[in-house]
Amino acid sequence: MRTTVRLDEGLFRAVKQYAATADRTVTSVLEEALRRLLAEVDRQPSIPRPVLPLSTAGGGLLPGVDLDDGAALAELMDERSSR
Repeated sequence: MRTTVRLDEGLFRAVKQYAATADRTVTSVLEEALRRLLAEVDRQPSIPRPVLPLSTAGGGLLPGVDLDDGAALAELMDERSSR
């Protein structure tokens, strides 16, 4: 398969130099690196996701708060912080 990948210039230079030194192609070096990474990920035990507590607190928005109006929200926050 042919695809385009964007790499950091320094990383690409290092891969290219390594490939030349090892008498390999850049493609073969990248393929091996990706295979090793994926094999390592497969070996790692999956970490269970923590169960987070849900808030049962009531409430809601304060009167006059419009989350779609950023300027008014910033102004309201400035007013409340200056008190």
